[in-house]
Amino acid sequence: MDALAFIIEDDIDLSTIFADALDSVGYKVEQIKDGLKAQQRLKGEVPHLILLDMHLPHISGADLLAEIKADERFKNTTVILTTADARMAEAYEPIADFVMVKPISFVQLRDLTSRLKPK
Repeated sequence: MDALAFIIEDDIDLSTIFADALDSVGYKVEQIKDGLKAQQRLKGEVPHLILLDMHLPHISGADLLAEIKADERFKNTTVILTTADARMAEAYEPIADFVMVKPISFVQLRDLTSRLKPK
């Protein structure tokens, strides 16, 4: 069975690149483009991996991250934060499992997520 990954990213081009990278290593990918929709999907689904943009419409990535980390259902979910803001990346490093500063290449993301995928 494929591991499920949520890509929570409002930039469609980036989301597509991220989805292609995760798909290439065998994740079943769901793309979500705003924080409110992500919050609703997370109520019913526990993905193996979440790629989370910090700047989202409706509900911020920071608020989603706090909800994810406070919910016991997500204790085995890997959260990779993505942001173009280096200062924000540094601030969230202790909280997220991984932080990637944009621009993020297909190869960077493919290589990281291939190591994280359950065998």
